[in-house]
Amino acid sequence: MRTISLPTDEHWTQQICHVRDIPRITVNHLGVKYRTVEALQDVSFTLNSGKVTGIIGPNGAGKSTLLKGMLGLIPVSSGTTIYQNQPLMDQLAKVAYVPQRSQIDWTYPATVWDVVMMGRVKKTGWFRRFSNVSRKISETALERVGMSAFRDRPIGQLSGGQQQRVFLARALAQEAEIFCFDEPFAGIDQKTEAVIFEIFRELANEGKIVLVVNHDLGESIANFDDLILLNQGLIAAGSREKVFTQENLYRAYGGQVIFFQGKAA
Repeated sequence: MRTISLPTDEHWTQQICHVRDIPRITVNHLGVKYRTVEALQDVSFTLNSGKVTGIIGPNGAGKSTLLKGMLGLIPVSSGTTIYQNQPLMDQLAKVAYVPQRSQIDWTYPATVWDVVMMGRVKKTGWFRRFSNVSRKISETALERVGMSAFRDRPIGQLSGGQQQRVFLARALAQEAEIFCFDEPFAGIDQKTEAVIFEIFRELANEGKIVLVVNHDLGESIANFDDLILLNQGLIAAGSREKVFTQENLYRAYGGQVIFFQGKAA
């Protein structure tokens, strides 16, 4: 007769504590109003670390609004966003946020190196000299995105894909716990898209939270672990396989999208 050892109470306690210790963001009944127009209403979901999560939905669905509302960059009319039992907006030092390229002043007289070093300001403090450690971290970030050769180039002279790589490097230099990107793939080449997704995967494997507003429903969807599907309210949230279904897409887009099952494989 074989003797089977059952897990002890201590074992189960350790397992439960391990689950509870996973960093997560909890969004509860979030709503945003622009004057009298409800841009987003009653959105709730949970983001776990170690995942690359995409926010998808039609134009005007509230994708960027959701991201900004979570971070406290715009006023919310209802709800909360909690990270590690505290409001996320009170912990922005732990967040690296990259806005849409259209919201950035590309005529500002800054070099690639200047932009990446901006990612070290929160760690260093305003009007203080950057340490050698900060410089090394920024150099490593530039190398990681393949932009070291452009460090002295004015940011406005770069292509769209190169600019996006530089802002990704700035985000990496922040050494954040949460990475938020608003449509990082708009107007960039496929090579840069592949580089960015590879780094997103590395960040997730390091236990970071990676949240990405994405407008493309093509093959790039396969790079996301989880999805949040919106149309001014939450249609579905969870694993890619659970969310990216014909029924959910029809609810979000109506007859405006053709469903390809193979894209989510």
